Amino acid sequence: MMKDVCKPKGHAHECDCGKECLKVEGDRAVIDLSLSPAQPMHYTTLNCVMRKAMRRGCSSIELKGVMGQRYLASTASAPDLYIAVHGTPGNDLGAFLNGPTIEVFGNAQDMTGNTMNSGRIIVHGNAWDVTGLAARGGQILVKGDTGYRVGIHMKEYGGSRPTMVIGGTAKDYLGEYMAGGTILVLGLGGGAPVGRSLGAGMHGGRIFVRGTVGLEQLGPGAAIVPLSPDDEKEVRGLLEEFENAFGAEVPGEMSEYVKVAPSSSRPFSGYYDKTNV
Repeated sequence: MMKDVCKPKGHAHECDCGKECLKVEGDRAVIDLSLSPAQPMHYTTLNCVMRKAMRRGCSSIELKGVMGQRYLASTASAPDLYIAVHGTPGNDLGAFLNGPTIEVFGNAQDMTGNTMNSGRIIVHGNAWDVTGLAARGGQILVKGDTGYRVGIHMKEYGGSRPTMVIGGTAKDYLGEYMAGGTILVLGLGGGAPVGRSLGAGMHGGRIFVRGTVGLEQLGPGAAIVPLSPDDEKEVRGLLEEFENAFGAEVPGEMSEYVKVAPSSSRPFSGYYDKTNV
């Protein structure tokens, strides 16, 4: 059983949480969840062990046997920290991430990269619903598919612009209420690359889709516009990032890409009774 002092608040102490699972050699830590006497290891215990490794100055943390533990690396802020996750992390992986790189050798569950500020999250499988929720910076690369409402409320400010590349497909409401940032969908697995209500309510940012996007798929406030030379440069840069991360080759013919952008900075301005404003 976890000690009371190890339940979330502070974690500035040293404790014996997960001592059976943690091995540190130099600046590298390995946390093997299969060695935990409690199965599955509780997510608060795992996060406590990870923070312990961070406090020891580890620049590399490898997690083995992850099975749905939530909030992994949430608020982590060491820019040179690399975290390898073997297994399936739970919701809110890398929430409020501020610098580190997280690489998942498997699938990720919902809300990966929730409100992340900077850093990278690389997923060698699928990442499901609401990935990139309210991301304010950084990059998310997904080799496979994503779920519903991915990229909702993404935003950018000044020089901070979040980017997301999805190798497979995205379902309905991709980029909903998007205020900034870039989403690129490659559709490499075949089938429709995006679902319905694409960009619903978006008032900033841009979505690039490799493949066909019908007007009936667009949500309110979204429009199909031509790619500019700057757009093509950005897409090629993101393709290079994707290829380097996964060793995949992606068609780079710009005529295959569609750009979806806001039709207005205030897509719902005409829907309200001005006498009540």
